[in-house]
Amino acid sequence: MQTSAYRSPWMTEELDEVRQLARTFLAEKSVPYHEKWAAQRSVDRQFWNAAGKAGLLCIGVPEEYGGGGGTFAHEAVVIEEQARVADDAWAYSVHSTIVAQYVLNHGTEEQKRRWLPGMASGELVGAIAMTEPDTGSDLQNVRTAARRDGGDYLINGSKTFISNGTHCDLLIIVARTGSEPGGHGLSLIVAETRDLPGFQRGRVLEKIGMKGQDTRELAFLDMRVPVANLLGGSEGQGFGQLMSQMPQERLAIAVSAVGMMEAATAEAVRYAKNRTAFGHDLMQFQNTRFVLAECKTETLAARTLLDHCISLRLDGRLDAATASMAKYWCTQKQCEVVDKCVQVFGGYGYMLEYPIARMYAAARVQKIYGGTNEIMKELIARSL
Repeated sequence: MQTSAYRSPWMTEELDEVRQLARTFLAEKSVPYHEKWAAQRSVDRQFWNAAGKAGLLCIGVPEEYGGGGGTFAHEAVVIEEQARVADDAWAYSVHSTIVAQYVLNHGTEEQKRRWLPGMASGELVGAIAMTEPDTGSDLQNVRTAARRDGGDYLINGSKTFISNGTHCDLLIIVARTGSEPGGHGLSLIVAETRDLPGFQRGRVLEKIGMKGQDTRELAFLDMRVPVANLLGGSEGQGFGQLMSQMPQERLAIAVSAVGMMEAATAEAVRYAKNRTAFGHDLMQFQNTRFVLAECKTETLAARTLLDHCISLRLDGRLDAATASMAKYWCTQKQCEVVDKCVQVFGGYGYMLEYPIARMYAAARVQKIYGGTNEIMKELIARSL
């Protein structure tokens, strides 16, 4: 929910059309299935194909590779619309904003033409395997190993918290290909998982929120992947590739945070105007009005910071520290604003049949994944 006096400076008429496309698609293909997806712990596989047919997947990838030919702004609009309808199941940004961009920006020409069209159509679902049971934000200590064996890599290791873990057909794996310490020996290897011996999908993880998102453990047991699937074709480039993509990943998290803040505030305002207590609607109580005034103000402040960062990204000037500011501050405010909105709903705010309850459960992890907010503060501090 943006104020009538404010429009994001990066928005255009074309992006308005993308927003309407995403809004219509989600209203028809997502909203009616939220409870079903939560129960089965994943979106329906055919949903990915429907999104591809609608032209929403890889919308920021050039048309020559099957994408929509747009920019990060196009991706941001879709992410915002997801937040608006409280869709916390579809890992759109993992597929389109993260995995596809790794292939686009670091893959060889052959790899781009081989994988991106399938990702754009929904034939291939993308995921990235960074986190290990003992390694979260500290990627330099990854233990998953990829050893050369003829024309293949023999990969052994395990990963956890992998979004799109159930449906992924294309998996970028952070693995150690060299004996060098820290990040120097890391590479990104792309596994085509269909009928791949040694590839094991572990248990679906039970989460506080985002119950419809297929977050799993994965394991690799003498899994063979062709050397030709080394992203970019050169070993030891993985850590640099990861660091170059992190600002966009963190900005995408900030986009979803602000989108949810706007949606939650709008939901709370509507509820306060219609719910009565002691003979008056809730909006007649000064405390309710003041709380919602706070939410409105904090949301607009977050929106302007986000818009500044999106503009920097579109100009190619977004640095890691500034992206970290957006991720840290917007997700912190997201949790605070959604919590205030839940309070306006009273007991109904704790019931999952209400979108505000799902927003509350989904918001908390935003301060954790993509690098914890404590790590964000460390990255910001290093730039001082």
